[in-house]
Amino acid sequence: MVASESDSPVEQPKTTTPATATTTTNTTKAPSCPMKAWPRAIQHIDRKDLYTNLEDRIHYLHTFLDFSSNDIEALISGSKYIKALIPAVVNIVYRKLLQYDITARAFQTRSTSFEGPLDEFPSEDSPQIMHRKMFLKGYLIKLCSDPSKMEFWEYLDKVGMMHVGQGREHPLHIEYIHIGACLSFIQDTFTEAILSHPRMQLHRKIALVKALGKVIWIQNDLFAKWYVRDGDEYSDEYVNKVEIEREGYLHGKKIVNDSDDSAMDSSG
Repeated sequence: MVASESDSPVEQPKTTTPATATTTTNTTKAPSCPMKAWPRAIQHIDRKDLYTNLEDRIHYLHTFLDFSSNDIEALISGSKYIKALIPAVVNIVYRKLLQYDITARAFQTRSTSFEGPLDEFPSEDSPQIMHRKMFLKGYLIKLCSDPSKMEFWEYLDKVGMMHVGQGREHPLHIEYIHIGACLSFIQDTFTEAILSHPRMQLHRKIALVKALGKVIWIQNDLFAKWYVRDGDEYSDEYVNKVEIEREGYLHGKKIVNDSDDSAMDSSG
């Protein structure tokens, strides 16, 4: 069942219902759009808004995925379990990334498309890997914060932007195939750990896995929007001023916090 606008966890833009045109004799004209003749209610989604307005895009994804206050409650009540898993998940993720030369090269060249000669590949204990682990830890903790605020989704959108060479003093270019694979791996790792938790009740496990999965898939979309060319015809109408900011910051405000993130403050 699709969530109603009243169930939406983020304040939503107002939508209007097209008025039915009538003649001077008060008779109804035939619908100009075949969809209006469908024998069931159907919600209109403005395609242009999906590509020019982040809040409208998030609203559409929320309603399509039935992301509601129930998911927010599951994330908030389950955040202590997720946070306890994060250190192990971070190590597992970076162990996976360092298994392949194409993903490991990004930690030296800041690009997965570079194919020239490299120095020795970094290890899990290399300074740059330890630094990246701290950022991933802070990012995953951010996923446990309040998704009812638009700031939450703005930051996830900014994370996508920063992987296509924008918004950073030192650009980073990670091809989308690796982004999608990594997000899937993170989701799979969390799902296994949550479902095998010895003290959490089954209904809470299910609710938490579903809610976290929706957030990760919305994050996947907010990565994809910076890579795919869908909606390019509206690019001239969407003026998006890219700010160069440090990692963990949004509009000059630090929103990713971690007790061990002092090194993040020195990054570009």
